[in-house]
Amino acid sequence: MEIKNKTFLISGGGSGLGLATAQMLAQYGARVAVLDIRLPADSELNAGQESMVLPLQADVRREEQIEAALDKTVATFGPIHGLISCAGIGPAARTLGREGVHSLELFQKVIDTNLVGTFNLIRLTANRMQENAPEADGERGTIIMTASVAAYEGQIGQAAYAASKGGLVSMTLPLARELARIGIRVNTIAPGIFETPLLANLPDEARASLGAQVPFPSRLGQAEEFAALARHIIENRMLNGTVIRLDGGIRMGPK
Repeated sequence: MEIKNKTFLISGGGSGLGLATAQMLAQYGARVAVLDIRLPADSELNAGQESMVLPLQADVRREEQIEAALDKTVATFGPIHGLISCAGIGPAARTLGREGVHSLELFQKVIDTNLVGTFNLIRLTANRMQENAPEADGERGTIIMTASVAAYEGQIGQAAYAASKGGLVSMTLPLARELARIGIRVNTIAPGIFETPLLANLPDEARASLGAQVPFPSRLGQAEEFAALARHIIENRMLNGTVIRLDGGIRMGPK
């Protein structure tokens, strides 16, 4: 799919991986609807592309909020061609910790946001995409989910997070198989340790230590590198039903 003059919806687009992807798409001539529960300042979001970016505040878990966001996107930009789902949370808690057993409410919140929320967004957006006019090879849309290497090597304290991201990995192929009949591709990126707001509160020494665990390059990943892979997935129509690790070769230890 060509990016220029297409419309993309990005959840979690207010910061980190989602924001970098939104800025990249706008720079390549796309119209971008940025959906987030909290939106950044206009200057950070637009990056000189004011007419190409539509900020939308919504919770991916709320069907009515997503439908309203989709309605506004279509009314402003026209049909939606791509969805990049980056919204997610990553609290850590041990199943049996010093303060007691893992909160069931916290576990459910992580699953509801990262897994159920992603599926909610996909099902409602794909419903709109199926009405698009087919392009080359019959393509009507492309969807990218954001998992994590924790889906494969979840660490101590990541039971909820790893379960939610593992669900996205497992969902990739069946969604791709089902949506293939209407020309919608589904792929997933599984990032390693990236420089995102989730790590922003760590001391510099701690971030450097995490980066040193990466075989090569021995540093934290940059959001722009995630955006570059998203761009390639969008443009390469043979990529479908697959999960791509973007991690510098890291395999996470227990902690």
